[in-house]
Amino acid sequence: MSKNKLSKFADMASYPHVFEAPFQALDTEAQFELKGKWHEQFFKNNNPIVLELGCGRGEYTVGLARLFPDKNFIGVDIKGARMWSGATESLKEGLTNVAFLRINIEFIQRFFAPGEVAEIWLTFSDPQMKKATKRLTSTYFMERYRTFLQDGGLIHLKTDSNFLFTYTTYMVEKNALPVRFTTSDLYHHLLEETDAEVKQILGIRTYYEQQWLDRGLSIKYLKFQLPHEGELLEPEVEIELDDYRSYNRSKRSSLETSK
Repeated sequence: MSKNKLSKFADMASYPHVFEAPFQALDTEAQFELKGKWHEQFFKNNNPIVLELGCGRGEYTVGLARLFPDKNFIGVDIKGARMWSGATESLKEGLTNVAFLRINIEFIQRFFAPGEVAEIWLTFSDPQMKKATKRLTSTYFMERYRTFLQDGGLIHLKTDSNFLFTYTTYMVEKNALPVRFTTSDLYHHLLEETDAEVKQILGIRTYYEQQWLDRGLSIKYLKFQLPHEGELLEPEVEIELDDYRSYNRSKRSSLETSK
């Protein structure tokens, strides 16, 4: 029988690699203790820091940490009960290059200093089809990422959502952001991929990703850079909505397209 939420929260409160600052507890004037000091005080090395935003159970955070001991990984989410899985697994394995941060991602810029982060992973983020400013690939969030992501730092999007993939592709094109890799059918592409490292990274599958695959949905992947210079503009396009909202649930709206 799995642990209940209260037990999981109690566990994480004792974990040395989990930091919690839920929305209700945030003070706009307060300075997070590790902001600008993640390398020095927590990881105790100068290896690149990689974030997984909306990490869920932390499969990617932990999976990437295993593959790349020369990088540091931080899983970020507000759902603590889900985060417990990756936090517990990484603690039991003794992974020293993993941390978890339980916060509302809208306030992500309060927890990292300029240039402190090298890469961001967005794995199966909610497409937020109704409101662009809630999408983790919107220019609203890109401006926040710019405050702590290194100039030209990498952003990885892995998604089942055709809506989010299409929107992000338009956003990248509108702002001439350098694209490093893109595919609308990742696992078909992986069959032809010869780079073993690429196959390892993109072959990590999350719990929800396996559900999408079992349902017959293709997985999309986009990797691009985010330079600091230039004004970021939202794409003015109508995009066909996904015909589902999440696993085994229909979409909420009768609309067919959205910006």
